[in-house]
Amino acid sequence: MIYINAFIVCGFICLVGQLLVDLFKLTPGHVTSWFVVLGAVLDSFNFYDNLVDFAGAGALVPITSFGHSLLHGALAKTEELGFIGIGMGMFDLTASGITAAIIFAFLVALIFKPRH
Repeated sequence: MIYINAFIVCGFICLVGQLLVDLFKLTPGHVTSWFVVLGAVLDSFNFYDNLVDFAGAGALVPITSFGHSLLHGALAKTEELGFIGIGMGMFDLTASGITAAIIFAFLVALIFKPRH
């Protein structure tokens, strides 16, 4: 059942993104930014954790999960270290994803040549 839930939730998130691009003529950058903010807002009300419990990877794969991870880490470190924990906590949970994105982007840039 978890596979069906993951498919439905992730598919719905992608559907919303595509509708935003098609109907409102937003760029993918705008949609990405909105989804990161949406993930953070949903996490601030503890809705995103429930969504992850329901859909598993269907909620962890889309970009909304990045906003969730940023806020989740910041809140956890803030409880531990106070105000300074906000900046430190954001990158605790997301550092591996950011590092992987940089490394893979570099490798792709080495392999492929840009068009002129």
